Amino acid sequence: MSDFARQQAEFQRGILDGDDTVLAEILDSPREKRETLFGVYRYAYGSRLVEAMRNDHELLHLYLGDEMFDEMGHAYVKARPSAHPNLRWFSQGLPEFLKSARPYSDHPVLSDLAALEKALNDAFDAAESKVVELTDMARFAPEAWSGLSFQPHPSASRLELATNAAAIWLALKNDETPSDATRLEQPAHLLIWRQDVTPMFRELSAEEAMMWDEAANGTPFGVLCEMLATYDDPDGAAGRGAGFLHGWITAGLLTDVSVGS
Repeated sequence: MSDFARQQAEFQRGILDGDDTVLAEILDSPREKRETLFGVYRYAYGSRLVEAMRNDHELLHLYLGDEMFDEMGHAYVKARPSAHPNLRWFSQGLPEFLKSARPYSDHPVLSDLAALEKALNDAFDAAESKVVELTDMARFAPEAWSGLSFQPHPSASRLELATNAAAIWLALKNDETPSDATRLEQPAHLLIWRQDVTPMFRELSAEEAMMWDEAANGTPFGVLCEMLATYDDPDGAAGRGAGFLHGWITAGLLTDVSVGS
């Protein structure tokens, strides 16, 4: 390895891993020690990553404010150094970090807000695909409906929130003062997807959340209706299932419908 390549490698380790070997290659200035001079690069690197996190989590940043968000961001940079050349993926682990690292884990609304923003970002970046139209359903005979299986759109995902983070997110998005963070008695069941070019989310009832999760795993419509019958009026299960399916199709949530074997 050439001296220049070695110096580059030591410089990189000094920034990414805190290795001080590179300090032997740096001279003190008349006014500052080498540790301070190199520290400028270390701080600038971390600040650039925190700036990327601000872009990915604008409303979490708004909720925390500049000082608290930057403090949290630098803690995340230290705990989870960047391992991908694309900054888009750097903050993917933020929800889990906020859930497990104190003092942030003492405030579960933070991890919920980060998880919601991550899901919306992922929906925006998801692959393109055709969507099922209501007219497509006309090709299936009534007797075939019990065997219908559904393919979710690539942008669709589910999220369970333990707090009122969704309401806080909406308030911040609308430039309103959010309510105080609270833990919900029952988790909020969210469905996130991209409609045209806009990331969306809505809250599902426990019944619809169950049906979506099962449908996404390939459970056919007839079995879904049998499962719905355990939630409410058995005689109305098929009608409720058809209503949920109608909503999914009009929202562009499905990319294929087929008759299973």
